[in-house]
Amino acid sequence: MIKTTSMLLEELSSYANPKAKLSRMVDAGDCVRISKGLYETDKNVSAYLLAGSIYGPSYISFEYALSYYGLIPEAVYTVTNATFDKKKKKIYETEFGTFTYCDIPSAAFPFGINLIKEGDYFYRIAEPEKALCDKLYSMHPVPNIRELEILLTDDLRIDKNELIKLNIEKVEFLTEKYKAGNVRKLGKLIRSLQNE
Repeated sequence: MIKTTSMLLEELSSYANPKAKLSRMVDAGDCVRISKGLYETDKNVSAYLLAGSIYGPSYISFEYALSYYGLIPEAVYTVTNATFDKKKKKIYETEFGTFTYCDIPSAAFPFGINLIKEGDYFYRIAEPEKALCDKLYSMHPVPNIRELEILLTDDLRIDKNELIKLNIEKVEFLTEKYKAGNVRKLGKLIRSLQNE
């Protein structure tokens, strides 16, 4: 379970020196430091369950979410997250893995996210359409729809049949929020593939 320093010190208040006890717990592996002021009591917890607590507001997106949904074939070991108004990319190296946080437009941030409960943990993850829009927003603009299709199918290795399954209404709604050429072209590409 994720706990803050103050939560742990409160729990250890019966000890003569709660801070020393906390240090001993960390040394013994009973509690793992994730980042400043944040600890995890289960050293076997899956990394993605911790992502939203490390830095936020954020949600899991980009490559990690695309892999989660099976849109890209590669396994992704870095937990990639979307943020807004942070101005620069953040990277956290922890015992649980690597976490990256990258900005998207604040207008797009609150849409297309699922809140999932897993055991005692909650995490937020982008829907497939949102994760792909986030990824395309973070990439260099392509000049036309044909180049976008090559980028998606050759570079990202997304199967064309998976693109056809995406919800075009969700993509077109998000297009207005990103105001980015790649995202606008994605809507046009999906619509043309679905109409073939």
